[in-house]
Amino acid sequence: MEKIDELNSSSKSEDDSEKSDLTFKIIVLGDPGVGKSSLSGRAAKNIFNAEYNTTIGFEFLTFFVKIEDKNVKLQIWDTCGQETYKSLISNFYRNASLAMLIYSIDNKDSFNNINKWLKEIKLQSNPDIKVVLIGNKADLENKRQVTYEEGQKFKEENDIIFFKEASAKSGINAKEIFYDAAKNLYDECISFFFKAKASNLTKLNESSFNSSKLKSFYEPGNKRKKCC
Repeated sequence: MEKIDELNSSSKSEDDSEKSDLTFKIIVLGDPGVGKSSLSGRAAKNIFNAEYNTTIGFEFLTFFVKIEDKNVKLQIWDTCGQETYKSLISNFYRNASLAMLIYSIDNKDSFNNINKWLKEIKLQSNPDIKVVLIGNKADLENKRQVTYEEGQKFKEENDIIFFKEASAKSGINAKEIFYDAAKNLYDECISFFFKAKASNLTKLNESSFNSSKLKSFYEPGNKRKKCC
């Protein structure tokens, strides 16, 4: 049975979500125990729970980041890494704008399995989905099994937009990786809009960004529009 935990990093109600200018869905993938939920929780709520609780099915949380003068809403879908729930969570890949692949720097197997998760993304997701690679538990330097160079090499060989190491426990790069992911999506979204406008297109291709309202995003007088 699926489990959905909805968290919001601010005191805003669901009605306030309409105030977002853009919304992006991000899925978080990786083996069990690499700290996917912990990393998302640290970014969204600035909390860290040292007690490990296995995610069943998937968990969902939202939070906002400010990019330029825009309020960007991130919908984070934290998927479990268990094969038992593979058929359940595969349905959520299709509408994602970005996939965050996470391994633990103290677990070489979790790094080796990134290939498996990358293949899953390519099989289940929109062909235009972006992928980032995160080496979690950077605070465990004395237990490191995966070098920074190995992560960087994997990034360069697999068309991944960026690679960073982070730590949910210490907070190192926890917020930054989600902001950088949002900024990359935002920049390409705006670039797509202006290219479409310059080409005098009368209808935007919504599948490019899972977006239905880009046409009005930058029209005069429209300060806050929801992207998807």
